[in-house]
Amino acid sequence: MPEICPKCGLPKEICACDILDKEDVRKIRVFATKKRFRKLVTIIEGLEGERLDECAKELKTKLACGGTVKEGVIVLQGNHLAKIKALLMAQNYPAESIVIIPGLN
Repeated sequence: MPEICPKCGLPKEICACDILDKEDVRKIRVFATKKRFRKLVTIIEGLEGERLDECAKELKTKLACGGTVKEGVIVLQGNHLAKIKALLMAQNYPAESIVIIPGLN
């Protein structure tokens, strides 16, 4: 009797877990925009829900800025596009999934 994969339930020979894991990689979009009173903010979209609060707290501490988490999006006060990719990579997010969208400076 062939071994059964505990994750997908298929036999090990035709297991689809690796393919599904690769397709599940979400893009993390980072961009700067102007909000109320023409203040610059950095928006980070695409992070998962359970680590969202701790990620926001660490980013605010490292960047010495204020910010919040609203509707699955991290909003940081100020323009931090130059530093944000390195900080997200330090939190074990893959570099190929982080997309910096240039915009306001």
